[in-house]
Amino acid sequence: MSETSTITVLGGGYAGTLAANRLRKHPGAKITLVNPRPEFVERIRLHQLVAHTGDATIEYQTLLGDGIELVVDQAVRIDAAARTVQLASGRALEYDYLVYAVGSTGAKPAVPGGAEFAFSIADLESAHRLRSTLDDLPRLAPVTVVGGGLTGIETAAELAEQGRAVTLVCGGALAPTLSAPARRNIANWLEKHGVDVLATARVTEVRPDEVALDDGTARPSAVTVWTAGFGVPGLAAASGLSTDDLGRLITDETLTSVDDDRIVAAGDACAVTGHPARMSTYAASPLGAHAADTVVHRLEGTAPEPFALAFSGSCVSLGRRAGVRQVARRDDTAVNVYVSGRLGAAIKELACRFVVGQRIRLEARKPGAMNWPKSGLRVAEPAASR
Repeated sequence: MSETSTITVLGGGYAGTLAANRLRKHPGAKITLVNPRPEFVERIRLHQLVAHTGDATIEYQTLLGDGIELVVDQAVRIDAAARTVQLASGRALEYDYLVYAVGSTGAKPAVPGGAEFAFSIADLESAHRLRSTLDDLPRLAPVTVVGGGLTGIETAAELAEQGRAVTLVCGGALAPTLSAPARRNIANWLEKHGVDVLATARVTEVRPDEVALDDGTARPSAVTVWTAGFGVPGLAAASGLSTDDLGRLITDETLTSVDDDRIVAAGDACAVTGHPARMSTYAASPLGAHAADTVVHRLEGTAPEPFALAFSGSCVSLGRRAGVRQVARRDDTAVNVYVSGRLGAAIKELACRFVVGQRIRLEARKPGAMNWPKSGLRVAEPAASR
């Protein structure tokens, strides 16, 4: 291989942008970042964009280190044999190594009417559509948020704090990944702010002006927001690469594709054999950093290390003045310790700023500088080298 190695990163989210910056620690790396938008999207702030309480985009010129080429385009197929990526524009990019970091999307509603009448908040364009629709509605028009996870809670809380009439349909439980005390705190805040929480109810149909529930009743809903579940782009499967049931690229313990050692994955679209990390912003940065390290190891002829990550908990915002910081064991199991109220909100805001300022921008200034706790989640022992 020549001294200059061409590395293409697909996806300019938290994992891909950090990986592109970190790859610069290899002096012979020519790095191209492919992303369908000309700006970085802070997905963890999209609920703020919808409610007019914050922005959710950042200019890439403030995030990317020198020498990284940004290509605003959509990857439509990977030809692993030819080592090329076909783009929607018709352009083909050659690569020596490929970092697959295309991220995740919202799961498509499987109930009748979901695809036609429910709004997503999983990407920038969907968030803008929802925002515009809400802007045209009376303040007290009924809004239904479907999904009792952190995204659903944050969306419901943000809208309720703006005076919206919100119903949150959890589909089983409110905040199921958090501890019982933290769940009670969130339930109390939602009740205080007028959110009607239907913890065990499930939506069976979405209609233009109402939702049908599994108990046979229907509730008025001028806008229905679907936040239940994650999906991933179908690029890997369409390219003939091995994927799991969700469509995530299957990798070994070093984040290398089980099909091709020139393809390394990171972020939500990565499924590490035996122990995929939780789809989250928390995991995205370490996955991006480790993917870059794996590529550098291969370029330098050394053995990549297995990925490991210790969790510490999660955060959820409750409007702009409250939040919950849930503490967890290193294996991501919640414990009965949490911080709430204004301090919880401050911790959540700090976490949002940290991932951009102290991770992505740190790597832009000093490639290879980021560290993360590794003594918790560890995948299987390294397989024999190919």
